[in-house]
Amino acid sequence: MTLLPSQIVIENVVQSKMRGKIIYQSYVPATIAVNLTYVKPYDHPSGKGYQRPVDAKRCNDFAVYLSKGDDALFTPIVLNAGSNWEYSSYDKQRPSYGRLFCKGKASLMDGQHRMGGIERYIQETHSDLNVPFLAFHSLDEDEEIKLFDVINTKAKGIGPSLSKFLRRDSDDISWIATELLIRSDSPFYHIGSIIGKRNKGRHITLQNLYRTLHLLIKDPKVTSLNKQDKLLLALTYFQTLKETFPMEWIDYKGSRLTHIVCLDALSIAGAAVLTRCIQPNKKQIDYSGIQKSIKELKDINWTTEGPMKYLKGMGGAKSLAEDLKDQMLLT
Repeated sequence: MTLLPSQIVIENVVQSKMRGKIIYQSYVPATIAVNLTYVKPYDHPSGKGYQRPVDAKRCNDFAVYLSKGDDALFTPIVLNAGSNWEYSSYDKQRPSYGRLFCKGKASLMDGQHRMGGIERYIQETHSDLNVPFLAFHSLDEDEEIKLFDVINTKAKGIGPSLSKFLRRDSDDISWIATELLIRSDSPFYHIGSIIGKRNKGRHITLQNLYRTLHLLIKDPKVTSLNKQDKLLLALTYFQTLKETFPMEWIDYKGSRLTHIVCLDALSIAGAAVLTRCIQPNKKQIDYSGIQKSIKELKDINWTTEGPMKYLKGMGGAKSLAEDLKDQMLLT
């Protein structure tokens, strides 16, 4: 993926340092920039991807913007050369000014929609333009992900769902929420979105699931468990809900069961159920007790035109949770 068929040379490069990291600043023709960069998608098999799928509309809008001519200015793209570029100064008296020998592609950390728009613009106009860049000589994969997160959450925002996905290795609930969306045995597998973009059939975002998991596993008896046990508790809880209400679970339009307000209510009530099903020594968990408690809800009307029609917000979730808890704790 990162190899170039032939070496590319970039002239007029300024070399400097940022926080101890070597960086290069210059520009390249767009026709070269398109082939010199690549994107690491969030679902990359290596587990070290982080980029959202490209939004065609944003690329098109940028291409239209470029068509305005000399007034269409834009900021440099940010790259990680990954040690694939070698720098050589023109003059020993001016070591910070020279050229780059590029043997491999650079990872595009910030600017994929600009690059998408630039590519479309040069294809449709048969013209070229210079693309300014700032490239780090070499960031390891975790440094690259962290910087991407900082750029996009502190500056323009990548959205809370993708941010949680990027933090899954350091935060248990982010990891559990991610697992619930990517595991084929999870009830959320076909109805959830990691990147936070809802579409037909996928109406629960990673951020939604993250919040409702906070409500479900907030008790100290649960939070003290390892993340694998917490994941199994969440899987058992939500899978039993799906098995108890199979049609309601997949009918988002006609049922409120998987609407956020109801999931939050079920998680608030479920927190009490999970706590009761964990033995004092924490070595045994009564999973059958969780399933029995949920089955006590089998007669609830979840239809969108039923008693939950006007239920909204956290206030509505807490109110419903009290009723659910009363039923679930009868067993």
